[in-house]
Amino acid sequence: MDNEIRKRLRWIQLYEELGNAGVVCLKCGITRPTLRKWWRRYQERGLASLQEKSRRPKTSPNRKIFPEHERLITELRKRKLGHRRIQNELARLHDLSFPTATIHKTLERLNKPLLSHKRAFRKVVTRYSRPIPGDRVQMDVCKIAPGLYQYTAIDDCTRYKVLRLYSRRTASNTLDFLDAVIEEMPFAFQRIQTDRGREFFAIKFQERLEWRIKFRPIKPRSSHLNGKVERSQRTDLDEFYATVDLKDPVLVDQLSEWQHYYNWDRPHSSLQGKTPIERLTELSDKALLWDEVSAKFDPSKERLQEQNYRAELAPRKLK
Repeated sequence: MDNEIRKRLRWIQLYEELGNAGVVCLKCGITRPTLRKWWRRYQERGLASLQEKSRRPKTSPNRKIFPEHERLITELRKRKLGHRRIQNELARLHDLSFPTATIHKTLERLNKPLLSHKRAFRKVVTRYSRPIPGDRVQMDVCKIAPGLYQYTAIDDCTRYKVLRLYSRRTASNTLDFLDAVIEEMPFAFQRIQTDRGREFFAIKFQERLEWRIKFRPIKPRSSHLNGKVERSQRTDLDEFYATVDLKDPVLVDQLSEWQHYYNWDRPHSSLQGKTPIERLTELSDKALLWDEVSAKFDPSKERLQEQNYRAELAPRKLK
């Protein structure tokens, strides 16, 4: 028998023995209405009525999370997303807005364990961010599936990015993507930084000097120098491609919607919770125009880059 039930049963037995409610209340430290309530329940339904009833309200006008919302949160949790990413995905996919604290409490109520990410040892690197929009644009190609490659360009300062899908990694596709980046970036940019993939070292790509854009490939085995575009592609894989069908004929349109959401609505922890467009608005007075970029470009200091890093270093050693 529960201790609370045993205590209330003792009140009733003492009242039946003495027949004086005042003495029982004084001795047990309870009020007359309390004694009266439990005595009436005991008379009507016996010992089972001494169990405490739930005090939960029958209706909750201020309730935010309903069973269908719990199901959505559970499905997103299966993708190993934290409460902040679940908040973003609910807004993007289902047009639902919940505070992160509410999502966290819901996960606790559903007995969902905390995420445990085992990270391998990583070399300590100095994190940086360029101070001017367009000072450096990181560019890379990510293989999504056989015959499906995503070209990504992201601004080092504002994290504003442009995405395209192609069936192959070729120089012609790289030139087409460069035209898309020039058209869609809301500011002029001075440098393009890439890895040493062959698609970036075509002569036609490097000879696009009418825009006076500098080409800066990184060293081999130095992917951390292109860390912003690498992390951006990981976000695309986790938050976009995990929710779509790669064979869907409208995949390109869905990617365009995701690009708009990423640039305009998705908060970034690296920007202290701001979106790329908000960061750009703050620094818009520092952004350069294409005429100013051309004025800063010195053709005498530029040359065609070699994909082979050793071959590129050889002329420098002769100086």
